Formats: sequence, structure tokens, C-alpha cells
Amino acid sequence: MPKISQRGIDMPASPIRKLAPFAVAAKQRGIKVYHLNIGQPDIATPQEGLDALKNVDRKVLEYSPSQGYQSYLDKLVGYYNRYNINLEPGNILVTCGGSEALQFAFLACFNPGDELIVPEPVYANYMGFACEMGVKVRTITTKIENGFALPSIEEFEKLINEHTRAIMICNPNNPTGQLYSDDELMQLRDLVKKHDLYLISDEVYREFRYSDKPYLSALHLEGIENNAIVIDSVSKRYSECGIRIGAFITRNKELMTTVMKFAQARLSPPLIGQLVAEASLDAPQAYHQGVYDEYIARRNCLVEGLNKIPGVFAPMPTGAFYAMVKLPVQDCDDFCRWCLEEFNYEGETVMMAPATGFYATPGLGKNEVRMAYVLKKEDLERALVVLEKALEAYNARK
Repeated sequence: MPKISQRGIDMPASPIRKLAPFAVAAKQRGIKVYHLNIGQPDIATPQEGLDALKNVDRKVLEYSPSQGYQSYLDKLVGYYNRYNINLEPGNILVTCGGSEALQFAFLACFNPGDELIVPEPVYANYMGFACEMGVKVRTITTKIENGFALPSIEEFEKLINEHTRAIMICNPNNPTGQLYSDDELMQLRDLVKKHDLYLISDEVYREFRYSDKPYLSALHLEGIENNAIVIDSVSKRYSECGIRIGAFITRNKELMTTVMKFAQARLSPPLIGQLVAEASLDAPQAYHQGVYDEYIARRNCLVEGLNKIPGVFAPMPTGAFYAMVKLPVQDCDDFCRWCLEEFNYEGETVMMAPATGFYATPGLGKNEVRMAYVLKKEDLERALVVLEKALEAYNARK
């Protein structure tokens, strides 16, 4: 039998999706599964986007330009301007989701063997992309006890060596729900400027910031215009995960020219997806306010409910729609699988993402899970009841 590549062997399984077969099997047994494992919003896509999809009247579904349709790029400039991020269309390249934007960043910024510094717990696919490209991930651990605040900048600097090419953050953060402070971002700016590194900032949860302070993007940070890269996506903003539209953004012209070569090699971003995304930019403020208010209510419902369960601890997220949760079990990988394979309470169970997959450091996160509060409040309240019963039953087995 032909051999599998070492890259394929080393590629980590998704902590978010690896339990999916067990969830399918549970449903086939008639069990209702509350999906807290994946950031798939149940909130309706803007009507403007849905109407654009319904009204596609093209005779040919052609290749789009490799950088994306000009009309969409022009409207994106206006969107970012709402956040005082001043860009030109040439600073933006449309991608097949935020995932492709990340892949382009890795391809253009790293050689095999180069190193990336990233706080952990970390969105697991970053480690997958690093594996694809032969990039070594150096992590700096944040802790649930202090809400996953960044360690001192001196801790970051200890990891920098001749192989270091970039520091990467997700802000607001997936999986922790942490919104980084202005002071933290300013210190990162000074560090990447001092060592002439890239600062790659995944900002797909920009709309979900539970703070009255103006948003500080990596693109706002003065003095690192050629160092800053922003990754973006419409998946969460407009509940449009399936149209696969994202963006790679930088003011570094040489870097953008390089990324364009990779974009041309993959031909073009999705045509239909761009039509829907462009129309969605016209969604009224009432849509965004309604979504924001709903997530605030869901966050409070889930996190306050979690902290009422004996032995459970969850810091209050300040962004995104995820909560990292410490559970009173020794092995959350086993517990999460057990919930799907062996447990149900009145015909229902819960599905969560074990946190070990969000840490690169072996042994960390064994008693933590990530939960996404993407279900309506009634379902979250019921999921909390089922989770408490599951913990009681699991720990009573001994």
C-alpha cells in the first residue's frame, strides 16, 4: 500500500469536528444533541444577502477576478471605514473564507522551519495550517484563572529567535472569548516593530465586542503598516459560514503582490458568495444591533448558568461567542465522547469541544472544554440542565 505523507500523519484532528461521528450515531439512536461544539450561528442571514442569492440572473457563472470583484472591494473599503480603518481596494484580497486568507498569510510570510508565536489556547486550525506549511508554532500560555489575559511582553520576547517570523493573535479571541486591551495591543506593536516581525491579527469576530470602547485593530497601530496583516470573514458577521467569503488585508504592497500569485494559482474566490456578501453590506444597523443584543443575552445565560453548577468555572467572555469552561472531571476528551456515546438525560445530551485540541502544550486543557453560545436561550438553559446531569452521572461511575 502506498505511504501517507508525514505531513498528513502529523496533521492534527479538529477538536471541534472530531466527535461528529459520535453525534451522528447518537441522533440515529433518537437522542437530541445540543451542539455547543461549533461556532455555527443559528441567527438568520441578512435578508439583503438572501435576496441577492434568490435573484441571481446571470447566464454564465464565470470566474471572478483573483482579487475579488471590484464592486465588492469598493464596498468593503466603506465597511472598514466605519471602524476608522482607512484602506484602499488594493489593500484587500477576497478569499475563500478566512481559512484561505490564513493559508495565504502562512505561504507568503514563512519558509519551512520558520517559527510563529501565538497565545494558547488557540484556534486549532492555526496549528493545522502551520503543519501544512512546515511552520513551527511556539505558544505562550494564558490561563483561565485570570480570564486568559496576555502574559507580560517579556514572556513573548523570550521566545523570539532568528527563526521567528510573526506573532499571531485572534481578537476577539476564539476559543477564549477574550478581547485584548489597548495596552496589550500597543505592547505587541512595539515588540513586532523592534524585531521587524509580522503581526497577523484574526479579526473575524469584530462585531462581537462586549465593550463601549472604540475597536482597536492591528490596522490602527501606527508604525507597523508594513508588518500588520488582518484576516477577516463574513461567516460570523452575517451568519454566512457556508458562502466561504473572507479577506486578506495588508498595506504592505510587496506582501500583497506575493499573495496575489497564490490567489491567481487558485484562480478565484466564490462568485455566488461574493454576490451575497456584497449585498449583506447593506444590512441595516438594526440587524447588527439585534444580533449583538441576542449574543449578550445568550452569553449571560450560559456563563451565569455554568458557574452555578458545582465544580464548574467559566470566566465571562468579553468578545466573540465562545466560553472556555473548567469542568470537575480529569479528562474532558473522555467526558465529551461519553456524553455522546453512553449518556442521555430524558433523551437529550450535549456536544462540546474538548480543550486539549486548542493547546499545543501537551497535558494542558484536560479539564476544560470550549462551548459556543450559538443556540437560542431556551436551548442553552436546557443544555445546562443536561450538562449538570451528565457531570453527576459521569463522576458517580467511580
